[in-house]
Amino acid sequence: MYQPTLRNRRDFLKTVGAAGAGMALSGSAFAEPLDLHVPKRKLGRHAEMVSSLGIGGHTLAVAKTVEESTRIAHEAIDYGITFFDNCWEYHQGRGEEWMGAALAGKRDQVFLMTKVCTHLPGQQSKEKALTMLDQSLKRLRTDHLDLWQIHQVGSAAEADAIFAPGGAIEAVETARQQGKIRYCGFTGHLNPQTHLRVLAHQYPFDTVQMPLSVFDSHDDGFQKLVIPELLKQGIAPLAMKTLGGNGQSVRDGVVTSDEALRYTLSLPITTLISGIDSLAWLRKNAAVAADFKPYTPEEKAALEKRCLAQNRYEPYRHWAYLDGHGHRPLVA
Repeated sequence: MYQPTLRNRRDFLKTVGAAGAGMALSGSAFAEPLDLHVPKRKLGRHAEMVSSLGIGGHTLAVAKTVEESTRIAHEAIDYGITFFDNCWEYHQGRGEEWMGAALAGKRDQVFLMTKVCTHLPGQQSKEKALTMLDQSLKRLRTDHLDLWQIHQVGSAAEADAIFAPGGAIEAVETARQQGKIRYCGFTGHLNPQTHLRVLAHQYPFDTVQMPLSVFDSHDDGFQKLVIPELLKQGIAPLAMKTLGGNGQSVRDGVVTSDEALRYTLSLPITTLISGIDSLAWLRKNAAVAADFKPYTPEEKAALEKRCLAQNRYEPYRHWAYLDGHGHRPLVA
C-alpha cells in the first residue's frame, strides 16, 4: 500500500487547478501518490457498492507501457477505485490484455467490466457473443466478470437484434447460468431514443453506460431522456465521455476538467468512467472524486448556460463515430 504524503487533496487541487485548460501535467509535480479515498455508490437496485470513479480500459492501454498502465491500475486501487472498464475490441484486444496483466493478484479487489461487440457486422449471434466472452476472460486472466455489457447499440435495428432468438440476450442468460458474469448492461453514445427502445423491453438490465456531460444537458440529451427511465427501472447509470469524448472542450478552454467531472458526479449516476493514461491524470481525477461536493442547482445551471449549444463537443453523436478503434478480426 502506498504511504500517505504530507500533501492533502485540497492542496493538490489548488496545485493542479490550472491544468484543466489543457496544459501538460508536469511529472515532477506528481512524484508521489496522494492520501485520498474515492467514495462508493450503490449499483442501481442492488446492494453492491462500486467506486464513483472508474478506470477506462481504452485509455489505460494508451499508457506508454504495460508497466505504466499497471502502476496506474495499482495506484487507482489504493485510492479505492474499484470499477474497471474494458471492451473486447479495444486496441485489437490489447486493452483487455494489459488490464489482465495489471490486475494479476488483485482481481478480487475490483469490480471488473468488459463489453461484447455484437454491433459488429455478422457478430449478432449468441454463439459469437459467447466466443467473445471466453476470449475476454482469457485476456483479463479471470474466470468471471462482475459486469458484461452489450457494446455500442447504435440503431433501432441493433436494439431489436439484442432480443431476437439466438441473440445477445440469450448469450447473457447462458453466461449468467454458467457463472461467467454477475451483472449485465448495455452501452451506446449516438441517440437517447435507441436507449429508450432497448429499455422499453423492460429486461432487467443492471447498468446502462452513456455519454453524460454538461454538453448533454439539452432537452434531447441522455441526461434528460434516459436517466429518469433508468432510475424508474432501478438500473445504474454509468457515465462516459465527460469531457465530450476527445477532450477538445478542455483544450479550447470552454470548461475545465475539474468542472466537467464535478458536474457529471453531481448527476444521479453510479460511476463516472474516466479515460486515464498517466499517473498525473489519475491523481488529478481521483482527487476531484475524493473531494467531491455536488454542485448547487444554481452552480449547475450557470455551467449549463455557459456550455449551452456547444454541440461540437458531442462528436460521438455522429453516426460514423466508432467508440474504440482497431477492431479485432471478426469471430469466425
